[in-house]
Amino acid sequence: MSYIVDFKNVSMVGLESSPVAEALAGLRANEARYFMNKYKHEFTVIPASESQESLAYVNRILEERGIAFAAKPLETSRFQVENILFTYVFYEDGLALNVMYTVDDPKKRAVGFKLSEGMEVPKELEAKFKFARQKSKLAGTIRGSFFVIKGQY
Repeated sequence: MSYIVDFKNVSMVGLESSPVAEALAGLRANEARYFMNKYKHEFTVIPASESQESLAYVNRILEERGIAFAAKPLETSRFQVENILFTYVFYEDGLALNVMYTVDDPKKRAVGFKLSEGMEVPKELEAKFKFARQKSKLAGTIRGSFFVIKGQY
């Protein structure tokens, strides 16, 4: 069942099993606010159990860097705005992953990682990426990093 993320009244619906559920809900709401403000797009998520195709897509791209997360995926979101296909996965440990894949420009394709406040850097990422910090009213301190996608997906 899909759920439209409300960035005005942050809810932990779907994220309750996360040890950092409140921070992850804030991070998810932060993404929803971004898409509403920039694209007038309602950010909708579905349970990961109902989105095996999206998870398989993300995992194929992660294989490019030899990354396979041990954390359980809780929710996903997949949509296109303008010429960009976005795929999100929210993991139980507090990680939010997004794939930004421009349809017509192979130079603008990347995977982004955002860490919820209070979570440790996942072992799969700790030696491979440096994380920058940003402040968010909804999510507190977010640490983020990314890599450019080289292959065609």
